[in-house]
Amino acid sequence: MGDSQYSFSLTTFSPSGKLVQIEHALTAVGSGQTSLGIKAANGVVIATEKKLPSILVDETSVQKIQVLTPNIGVVYSGMGPDSRVLVRKSRKQAEQYHRLYKESIPVTQLVRETAAVMQEFTQSGGVRPFGVSLLVAGFDDNGPQLYQVDPSGSYFSWKASAMGKNVSNAKTFLEKRYTDDMELDDAVHTAILTLKEGFEGQISGKNIEIGIIGTDRKFRDFSLIVLTAAEIDDYLAEVE
Repeated sequence: MGDSQYSFSLTTFSPSGKLVQIEHALTAVGSGQTSLGIKAANGVVIATEKKLPSILVDETSVQKIQVLTPNIGVVYSGMGPDSRVLVRKSRKQAEQYHRLYKESIPVTQLVRETAAVMQEFTQSGGVRPFGVSLLVAGFDDNGPQLYQVDPSGSYFSWKASAMGKNVSNAKTFLEKRYTDDMELDDAVHTAILTLKEGFEGQISGKNIEIGIIGTDRKFRDFSLIVLTAAEIDDYLAEVE
């Protein structure tokens, strides 16, 4: 029989023990633009491609890296509209925690709450899984942290990870370049080189986004707050 007859039901396991809709959601993630994250000794870098569907689109209106709290940021691969729902729910959860305890939510707890929302959408009738994976970067009392959350609701802490259409090449490149004592600037350079490996066309400050969080515990998005496209181009020049 195979698994095909179960592929339209989210809440029914196939005979092989799979929820086929979750595999389809992972396929949606795998066809998205490449995103990656690197945990350095003194911070975290997340980066992503930002290819626009037309040259007529205003690139300043497209933001793939989002700030969840002042010390936590997120980037996605997959379906952008799905990521907006998760970003909104995560921000709401972080705000509720802050109002109750008068301190910032720990990175691990926010990741766990976000993963719980994604898991809930794998065992409820009348819904579908989120077609998106998230890389969450943060800095709290436990130091720099990087998590990946998948459509199934599973999440893991990573030293460096990638997702999207060029995931296998990107992870292979990161495995060769990553070191535990890597500094933040080195991580930025490595992130750019990793994106460059599978990039189609000319890479520039206008078609990638980079976000960092350092020991000051303030999440900064290069393309939105700190670095302009010209400054990203300066980083690109350094790695060439």
